[in-house]
Amino acid sequence: MLKAFKYFTTREWIMAILALCFIVSQIYFDLELPDYTMEITMLTQTPGSSISEIWITGGYMMLCTLASIASSIAMGYIMAKLAAGFSQRMRSLMFNQVESFSLEDINKFSTSSLITRSTNDIRQVQMFLTMGLALFVKAPITAIWAVIKIYGKGFEWSIATLITIVCLVIIVGFIMIFVVPKFRKMQQLTDNLNRVTREQLMGVRVIRAYNAENYQKNKFEVANHDLTKTQLFTGRTMALMMPTMTILMNGLSLSIYWIGAHLINKAALSDKLQIFGDMVIFGTYAMQIVMSFLMLVMIFMFLPRASVSAKRINEVLTQKPSIIFGNKLDGNGKRGEIVFNNVNYKYPDAEDCVLQGISFSANQGETIAIIGATGSGKSTLVNLIPRFCDPTSGEIYIDGINILEYEEKALRKKIGYVSQRPVIFKGTLFDNINFGDNGSDETNVKDAIAIAQSKDFVENLDKNYFSEVAQGGTNLSGGQKQRIAIARAIARKPEMYIFDDSFSALDFKTDKALRNALREATEDATCLIVAQRIGTILDADKIIVLDEGRIVGIGSHRELLDNCSVYREIAESQLSQEELNNV
Repeated sequence: MLKAFKYFTTREWIMAILALCFIVSQIYFDLELPDYTMEITMLTQTPGSSISEIWITGGYMMLCTLASIASSIAMGYIMAKLAAGFSQRMRSLMFNQVESFSLEDINKFSTSSLITRSTNDIRQVQMFLTMGLALFVKAPITAIWAVIKIYGKGFEWSIATLITIVCLVIIVGFIMIFVVPKFRKMQQLTDNLNRVTREQLMGVRVIRAYNAENYQKNKFEVANHDLTKTQLFTGRTMALMMPTMTILMNGLSLSIYWIGAHLINKAALSDKLQIFGDMVIFGTYAMQIVMSFLMLVMIFMFLPRASVSAKRINEVLTQKPSIIFGNKLDGNGKRGEIVFNNVNYKYPDAEDCVLQGISFSANQGETIAIIGATGSGKSTLVNLIPRFCDPTSGEIYIDGINILEYEEKALRKKIGYVSQRPVIFKGTLFDNINFGDNGSDETNVKDAIAIAQSKDFVENLDKNYFSEVAQGGTNLSGGQKQRIAIARAIARKPEMYIFDDSFSALDFKTDKALRNALREATEDATCLIVAQRIGTILDADKIIVLDEGRIVGIGSHRELLDNCSVYREIAESQLSQEELNNV
């Protein structure tokens, strides 16, 4: 938990110190009240005391009470503001940190866990800052101050108070031994519940198509039951504290008055009043001491879970991104050149490389197609170019510069990327195409939509280019989403395009029309096309054939039919002999 404080700004430290001052002032005024209580008690028992003296003492007592209330309100306001501001900044830090992660880093934590850490865990820390931190400071100061106040006022009463505190510490210690591990487990179970919920919401169509509602319901019930069971255990265990505290506090009060009654009974007449006053003030301060330990118990209700949450947040914030970018902003006077030099890639913790000895080059204006069986490493190969992951060995050069030397934005600005599964964001069609730092005007967006063969369906929508798109593009078909994603890349006008199986949802007619329009619009750019269909890549300048992570053929369609058995098998599985002879 202490590591979270290193993220405090100077302003937040000032607010914390100011809140501490108000806490100390509140404690001072609270501990002054028993003195006035004793004084009023003595005045009422002393012959000859005037009512005005009682009123004056009562007035001071009222002022102390009002000052304590004011200090408490000020402290609460400052701590709430501090906690809310700190949580807001922590969420921003978490978001920015996750944005810098590679796919490997994200998979290390899992998406559901990162969501939990950014929301639930930060909320736990915020709750502790709002309430727990003030109690953490207030409790020991109150206890020590109260002990000083009652020091020397009664050995028997002190023994009774000490026994109560020892019992309290033992009970709390036993409870914490069983509860703290459960708080750690609770956060992990919350991650699991989020994961199951997220899977169900994202896969709702598949779930319904396969009548798997009951299966998913049972899966959710297991995750929900595990979390509920753990929460009930911690809740019930922590619930034992309050009645235990009540019994101990009432028992201490009874002990003080019982001891006091015996002391008064044995004392001389002249000492009875003094002992009675000491008993009243000792009882009040003893309650303050026990209340301090009660506040510590409340801290223990917040602290274990907040500590676990703070640790999980710190794990994300201290995780060093596995991909470090350089500071190069541009190439050596070249444009659109890509060179792979003996590149190998192995997934983390895997034994074998998924890509081995990959070497090829692409020049400006060329169209390079990549084809191969499922799992041959096609998508992994193109994902190395924008540095979604880095090669295990070998080098990749863009415009004559090793991609490791490029500044992040400079590298990715060169690339128009269309992923295997198109990602559509909630908003308008225009916003989805004019995405990121594209900075396109309306004319450029319309041109990109026309090239992507989307003009007809876009202009038939109610608001045309400014029609609303649902989250994930659920109000668009698969082909429409692919074309919108392609238009997004075209609007960027980059040096090179990467189409990762981005034409799979298009019919043959639309596919051909799009490729023809794309060839004209991108004649000065380098295109890398990952495809499953032979028809999509027939006109490519160079076709790379992958088999189990290795290049087994490079050449044109006709050359590969004659020289590459793997390519010929793929072609024969998709085209008839007559079609093969005619292309």
